[in-house]
Amino acid sequence: MTALPACLHPETRGAIAAYPASRARPAEPLRLPWALKPLGSADYGVERLPDGRLCYWIRHDILKGVTPRMLAWWFAHLEGDVEIGGRRVNRYRAWHPFDHVHASYAHRLPDGSVGPGAVIRLREYLGGNPGYAVNITTRIEKLDEEGFIHNPELHGISGLARMEYRFTATATGTLYENSLLVGGQAGWRRTITPLMQRFGFPRQRGLAWLRHNIEEVGLLENFLPALYRQETGLGA
Repeated sequence: MTALPACLHPETRGAIAAYPASRARPAEPLRLPWALKPLGSADYGVERLPDGRLCYWIRHDILKGVTPRMLAWWFAHLEGDVEIGGRRVNRYRAWHPFDHVHASYAHRLPDGSVGPGAVIRLREYLGGNPGYAVNITTRIEKLDEEGFIHNPELHGISGLARMEYRFTATATGTLYENSLLVGGQAGWRRTITPLMQRFGFPRQRGLAWLRHNIEEVGLLENFLPALYRQETGLGA
């Protein structure tokens, strides 16, 4: 398991379509029966690493009723719908009803599955802000019950951002810790890191990411256990 580099401290079917990647503004909010968790429900922070990268880190509230196996399954099954309150809605949109637009797999493994080497296509707006649009592909490096690591490509360039997640089973659910690392580690990528952090991913955008991530992760306990059991036939 790769350790987190952050210092962690104590309607009807088809009514909600998958929006195209070219959508120029956030989608209309999706009405769900659950409130978003507040920023203060998690421990979080921002730290500068010795190599110059910025690390935005989060230690989430325990995800009750969610197991690490469910989380590993979830990131391999982002496409499709989920039934909520008698409606079938796009499951990626249900994961964040204000910010999420579209998720699909741009590249699967030869057997059709999703795991290390597969590529995810993501479209969203942090905080519903058109100025904080996310329109990327990201390659999976690790995906199992210990955690998830993927490397976004920015304008087709990799090595300038990295996302690391760690899943730890608890008596009541899962402790979910994750971080976003902004900047390059070597060569010209490290050279342009200060400019990228100042203009491409300034602190305000990083704070929007922190809030967005706390909100989306907090929603999983409301629908993931039932969806996992329905689609896999497994209990946990």
